[in-house]
Amino acid sequence: MLRSLFVYVILSLWLYALPQVINEEIRRSGISKKDISIYIKEAGQHGKVVASLNASKSRTPASVIKVLTTYASVLKLGFDYRWPTKFYTTGKVQNGVLQGDLLIKGFGDPTLNAKDLEKIVSAIRAEGIRQISGDIVIDRSYFKVGSQDTSGFDENLYSAYNAMPDAMMFNERVVTVCVIPKEKRVHKKDADESYRVVDQLEHVNKPCRGKYSWPRVKIDKSEVVPTVFLQGKISKRCGKRNICQVITKPYKSFYYALKDRLAQEGVAVRGGLKLHKIPQEAKALFTHYSEPLEEIIAETSKESNNLYARHLLLLLGAKLYGAPATVEKGRDAIKYILDSRGALGEGKLEIDNGSGLSRTSKMNAKLLAKMYDDAYDRYGSRWMETLSIAGVDGTIKRRFRHTVVKNRAWMKTGTLRRVKNIGGYVKNRAGKFYTAVIIINSSKAKYRGAKLQDEIVKWLAKSTAKPGISSTVPTSVKTIQQKMPASESLFSNVKTKRVAVMKQESKENTVQYYIQVGSFSSMPNKTYLAKISTLGLPYKVRRAENYKVLIGGYRDEKSARAVLEKVRRDINVRAFIVKL
Repeated sequence: MLRSLFVYVILSLWLYALPQVINEEIRRSGISKKDISIYIKEAGQHGKVVASLNASKSRTPASVIKVLTTYASVLKLGFDYRWPTKFYTTGKVQNGVLQGDLLIKGFGDPTLNAKDLEKIVSAIRAEGIRQISGDIVIDRSYFKVGSQDTSGFDENLYSAYNAMPDAMMFNERVVTVCVIPKEKRVHKKDADESYRVVDQLEHVNKPCRGKYSWPRVKIDKSEVVPTVFLQGKISKRCGKRNICQVITKPYKSFYYALKDRLAQEGVAVRGGLKLHKIPQEAKALFTHYSEPLEEIIAETSKESNNLYARHLLLLLGAKLYGAPATVEKGRDAIKYILDSRGALGEGKLEIDNGSGLSRTSKMNAKLLAKMYDDAYDRYGSRWMETLSIAGVDGTIKRRFRHTVVKNRAWMKTGTLRRVKNIGGYVKNRAGKFYTAVIIINSSKAKYRGAKLQDEIVKWLAKSTAKPGISSTVPTSVKTIQQKMPASESLFSNVKTKRVAVMKQESKENTVQYYIQVGSFSSMPNKTYLAKISTLGLPYKVRRAENYKVLIGGYRDEKSARAVLEKVRRDINVRAFIVKL
């Protein structure tokens, strides 16, 4: 017995031993191994593991968790999905006058900005409207997110990365005040009466550096209309300065900017701004669409855009569980989408807001690698191109630009205080692809952690192992299918059978909502199931790729949510709602 145990331990250590190079780099970094998680393997679901250290340990992911949000969005909506913003009218257009209101329903397009106003106003004019006798009515009901302007995550309250979501988003909730020292002039970039600017700057003839190079900004939100105070001394020699802050409500900024642009194009608005839902009798006028989702998730990942990630999470919640979108629905939606496609690994997963700007978000390296592998197999280079490309763009543009890694790594980074993470794909000199995740939660993470990650990524890129079938990057699912016999199509596997079973069950059963409390590789034991029965909850074990324990069903989401809190308290805090 002891001998068998000894052999098992030795074999386990051998299987998951770190390559000597990585061990040496960790030693040089001075970071304790207990604070590091590493999981590196040949890319693809069937690739061999190259290195593993604390791969199942739950840690703070920071922004690397964004890829779960973006990938779930692609799986649910597709690369070509476009966010709508719908325009309606009440009343008729007579002699160029709209005898009623112009109504706008926002669905949370996070990219809507001042540049879109030209198209929007052109579409309004194309309907023959030259005057609006009523009000501009905005419907923000698609999201239920409260009234906070910023997340308050840190001391930089009004910075763009702290912006909170809204169904009627505009300019990413950021207002821009332009300071032109040479002309002693201050102005708002866009017409917006929802905030005031008070110029208290003293212009001095000093070199443009240090305390003379940038205005001091004070924001007062004690009154209904917020005020931006520009203070201190600024050099006349400085160039234009743009002060970009989260100050006011995006729907107000949109209203004032739209009204101003309409006036410029000869369309007068007699009424004001009102907020309420679109009435049933409203007539659809036109729909403005965002750029494709592919571009939006690329911006989310490459530039680590927190607001975009938050909006994607909310959109998925509404798409799966109905409007209004809530953060809780969004969390459940991401878990369900990934799990139902076989892309969700094992271990604790706390998504929080989907952006990674959180101390409560948790995940492990192996779970993240599984998602990367699924995306690699399913979408190949199309997915990879949405990540930052080493030395080329995004958050790793400068990090690897003068190294062997340039153009050979596609990755997402994540940084918070005491957190430095990176994950994605690395291509070696022979063309072999690796999935690599390195998560470091340590007081030494900021500089030493980044250095350690860089050295490991460079080591992978320099390697010369030749690619096998599993590590040759696919260009897209369609391309792969064309190269495979019909019997081996990606869509003829167990996943397809599972989807078919789900569809059949949905047709046969009018009950649609369940609470998933567990997913197991084998049938859960009787003690576990007895606990559910003791709580008086109906359940069923559903077999697909795994054994899933589902509590319910319930005829509507409200009924399921009424039970969800109890289930999370007494059985599994990670339980979530699924719709079958």
